[in-house]
Amino acid sequence: MMRDFYKIIRVLILLVLTAGSVSAQTDELPSWAFGPFVRPAGVNPLISPDTTTRFYDPMRKKQMDWESNDTFNPAATIKNGKIYILYRAEDKSGTGIGGRTSRLGLAESSNGISVKRSPVPVLYPDNDSQKEFEWTGGCEDPRVAMTANGTYVVFYTQWNHDMPRLGVATSKDLKKWTKHGPIFRKAYNGRFFNIASKSASIITKLTGGKQIIAKINGKYWMYWGETGVYAATSTDLINWAPLMNNDGSLKALISPRKNYFDSDLTECGPPAIITPKGILLLYNGKNNITYGDKHYTANSYCGGQVMFSASDPTKAIRRLDKPFFVPQEAFEKSGQYPAGTVFMEGLVYFQKKWFLYYGCADSRVAVAIFNPDK
Repeated sequence: MMRDFYKIIRVLILLVLTAGSVSAQTDELPSWAFGPFVRPAGVNPLISPDTTTRFYDPMRKKQMDWESNDTFNPAATIKNGKIYILYRAEDKSGTGIGGRTSRLGLAESSNGISVKRSPVPVLYPDNDSQKEFEWTGGCEDPRVAMTANGTYVVFYTQWNHDMPRLGVATSKDLKKWTKHGPIFRKAYNGRFFNIASKSASIITKLTGGKQIIAKINGKYWMYWGETGVYAATSTDLINWAPLMNNDGSLKALISPRKNYFDSDLTECGPPAIITPKGILLLYNGKNNITYGDKHYTANSYCGGQVMFSASDPTKAIRRLDKPFFVPQEAFEKSGQYPAGTVFMEGLVYFQKKWFLYYGCADSRVAVAIFNPDK
């Protein structure tokens, strides 16, 4: 009798395990989405704070430990067969998230998972035309992409501890940047110049295996925003016009959803990519503490995906109801943001794989890889 009892117990355990595996399979991503993104073993985090690197700060007129407190929220692109990562670095000049000065550091990698860092930042507040928008908060949260002629365009948050604004800069070598200022300064006679704006994901496409900035119907397009996903267009990559409703308000293409992982914010992620099935945008969904998805930690940031029509970039046609990427490693759930953050800002096509670079709890930089062949 006891032997039969144990046989029954083993069968029940097997059924439970099998049910779990079936459930996992039914939760697989749909064919239009990217993934799964796998964290390579033993390499993360790629970039962590460094108290030894210093540079001469032209604003404070002294040497600064510019990346000593936190290194996070990375952009990524390709140059000369290597991946280059632009990452946000904070010094110890203040307290709390956004209270210090941020600068953009640069790292390079020949394989996508081991990096060599520059000892000095490449984009930072200076006594230049953008001082009023960038001092003392700095240059934050970049997204970078390349034009067909090899010009790199970075969109980043200009933060003066008063109003966050999307700014743009261009470069030929990723080291020397020309700042062009707030992207919404001229549109509609400055109507959106003094609104909070951040997180610009310009639309790109693969051409001959190279990811470049795309045009749709003769214009450049971007998705942007955190309280919703908005859109803007441009003819020169410098000056952008947000899309509006008939009443003059900003046109939200998708918005946070009550009881979902993205119930609080839908903040745009890396550059969007044109695929055979539409325009794919990865975004960072924040889970509301009161009316979010109870399966995920309150206030955590998880990865979402939404597909827009290729013929009408304003029309969302598919959207994941569950996140495809969630905080799970210890360094993704500790640091400046212990609620948990896998904040995506860099996505590059490299050696026939997609490399996703993301910020971990506003404190570290890590990578995950999607192999379409598998």
